[in-house]
Amino acid sequence: MAKNLVVIPTFNEKENIEKIIRKVFSLNLNIDILIIDDNSPDQTAEIVKKLQTEFSERLFLIQRKGKLGLGTAYITGFKWALKNDYQYIMEMDADFSHNPDDLIRLQKTCEQGADMTIGSRYISGVNVVNWPMGRVIMSYYASAYVRFITRMKIKDTTAGFVCYKRNVLETIDLDNIKMQGYAFQIELKFKTWKHGFNIVEIPIIFTERKEGASKMSGGIFNEAVWGVIKMKIRSFF
Repeated sequence: MAKNLVVIPTFNEKENIEKIIRKVFSLNLNIDILIIDDNSPDQTAEIVKKLQTEFSERLFLIQRKGKLGLGTAYITGFKWALKNDYQYIMEMDADFSHNPDDLIRLQKTCEQGADMTIGSRYISGVNVVNWPMGRVIMSYYASAYVRFITRMKIKDTTAGFVCYKRNVLETIDLDNIKMQGYAFQIELKFKTWKHGFNIVEIPIIFTERKEGASKMSGGIFNEAVWGVIKMKIRSFF
């Protein structure tokens, strides 16, 4: 078994899933993949099962009964990773918005001393490709808002391309994560920061998906706006 794992949540990713799996396995990394599929109607999980015959000792699948949310998918994956003794646990999207080649830099940065490495869109300007300007502005200022409320210095607080050392996930109490959507990413960074772990951002280029449908919605941003305030208040108790 590899000492490294990348967790990839999926919902209707049949156009991307085989390509992302093959790309990750082509890298010069000792890494396994765990897919968390939320009962995709497009049969994403069936594609993964077929690939498991080829990558039987490196590719794992957890199928859930319905669309239960990004946050719970990652928590499920993180707990599985800890149970199975992985040392470096990474998270990424299935749609190639995160360049799999950057997994190498994420892991290396943790090996060199970071407890959490964030693939950041905003640490060196705004590195986003094929997003409409309104979405770029919303995302950029959402992170600015989170920094203002929480006092964290992280530039890309909503980033979903992250590498953790296992002791971070063992420490932050995964059972007490409150937010479920994309704001889940903010809460994990906040808890990691509150525990005094070393957080490092490295620049990446984020590219909007070419195939499949985006899962972004207005409710996601509403959760982030109000959820961050509640999260900050809870941190005082």
